[in-house]
Amino acid sequence: MQLVAALGAAPAGQAQQQQQQQDRPRVTKEQLATALKVIGLEFDDAQLEMMLRGVSRALGDYEQLRKIEVPYDTEPAFSFHPGLPDAQPKAGPARFRPVLKPVKSRKAPAAAELAFLPVTELAPLVKARAVSSTDLTKLYLERLKQYGPKLLCVVTLTEDLALEQARTADAEIRAGKYRGPLHGIPYGLKDLFATKGIRTTWGAEPFQEQVPDYDCTVYQRLRDAGGVLVAKLSMGALAMGGLWFGGMTKTPWNLEQTSSGSSAGSASATGGGLVGFAIGTETRGSIVSPSIRCGTVGLRPTYGRVPRTGAMGLSWTMDKVGPICRSVQDCALVLRAIYGPDGKDRTVTAAPFHWEPAKPLSSLRIGVVQKAFDQMQGENKDLYATALGDLKKAGVKMTPVELPDSTAGVLGFLLNAEAAAAFDDITRDGRVGQLKDQGPQAWPNSLRTSRLVPAVEYIRAQRARTLLMEKMEKFFADWDVVVCPPYSNLGSTNLTGHPQVVVPCGFVKGMPQGLSFLSRLWEEGDALRVALAYEQATEWHTKRPPLS
Repeated sequence: MQLVAALGAAPAGQAQQQQQQQDRPRVTKEQLATALKVIGLEFDDAQLEMMLRGVSRALGDYEQLRKIEVPYDTEPAFSFHPGLPDAQPKAGPARFRPVLKPVKSRKAPAAAELAFLPVTELAPLVKARAVSSTDLTKLYLERLKQYGPKLLCVVTLTEDLALEQARTADAEIRAGKYRGPLHGIPYGLKDLFATKGIRTTWGAEPFQEQVPDYDCTVYQRLRDAGGVLVAKLSMGALAMGGLWFGGMTKTPWNLEQTSSGSSAGSASATGGGLVGFAIGTETRGSIVSPSIRCGTVGLRPTYGRVPRTGAMGLSWTMDKVGPICRSVQDCALVLRAIYGPDGKDRTVTAAPFHWEPAKPLSSLRIGVVQKAFDQMQGENKDLYATALGDLKKAGVKMTPVELPDSTAGVLGFLLNAEAAAAFDDITRDGRVGQLKDQGPQAWPNSLRTSRLVPAVEYIRAQRARTLLMEKMEKFFADWDVVVCPPYSNLGSTNLTGHPQVVVPCGFVKGMPQGLSFLSRLWEEGDALRVALAYEQATEWHTKRPPLS
């Protein structure tokens, strides 16, 4: 004993006291009971007493866990895959047969017309050298400078890079090295995609000086396709709505109204003729909603279709990357350039993307959520009745159907829980308080509130999500495409990972409206095919906003 004491060991009584202090619960029974009430649970006194030491030990673990530095681009050690194990996408080569408008004259259209042409018309002009990529890039840069401040849709103008990429494209095309329909076409990226040496702000004050040292996969692929990056476009702070640190992004159809979001700038710039096309992301409506507000065509691909490597993570099991364009075929051209595995995003599946614009409509089983259209009122009801009538005139035969959507609302907290994990650091250190919007529906409050989502309920909700996926898979066994109002079933289809296309279908009180097409997992081409039939039967996609 004397030797032990001499070596510095604590006496038996002192050691026992230290152990008792370590074992003493840091949480009281009353605190525990109150916390359980917050999540709707109640246990008796004996059960609470037994829980105290375990809860206190867990609190210590949480504190140690928070000391581990976890970079923002670190994915969780799990991944989500849409569909069921026995419903894998069919392998094989992609069938891709786009139709581009032939060049009738070597004379370039006037600038006002050129700015609003879809890629299917711009690409042949650039390939035939009727217009150079450099001139087209200068045109869009001028428009970005002129209208960007009015729309509040531009975060960073990449002028020097754009002109360099455009000159390279022109040189390659002159030398006969044509890379495809995106070669020399100026475009914009939502400002959550990492671009080496260029600010990537996520629309949020805590990150407005953030400059990545690497390029995201989508940018690499568009660069390889010959695309010209002219701007990093605005997004709602941390991918919600249209409000960012620069202000509220506007729709080009009404400078007094928001473009919606969170792919706010991508839709606004495309609809306003400031870029040839843009890339956005969707977790729960962030491509669909701004596309409607800005009169563009938006494609939310199947979850796991496009790599998210280098993109800000909001909800790892729901985030999707997709194009916002001025025509249906443009969406197909852009998706082809960016889809497929990159060896980094473990959620991406090697499923072929088929685009066959001449595919007979009679070969598709097409449903319509007629009840949702019938429940509309006033001008909306008349507008969509006309839209469905135009679809029928285009040769689309539809059968009334009802999509399963019984649990989507209950499962909505999954997104917020994952977002709270993604931005836990700035929630705890207070930087989330720098965001402009501090209201009850804004991210700061949601991120704080979601700290109380129990892990058990999160996992149970993911299991219930599997049941929803089973229902959706069973439904789509009988249907290839479903026509529906754009916001109906938006929550459920984002949870199940199904693709959605939205196209302009008219105006109500001067604002664009959209018609929506859903399809089976990995079959974006079918939804695009029916959307194309509608687009070709109408002229809504040719309308231009009164910016000037």
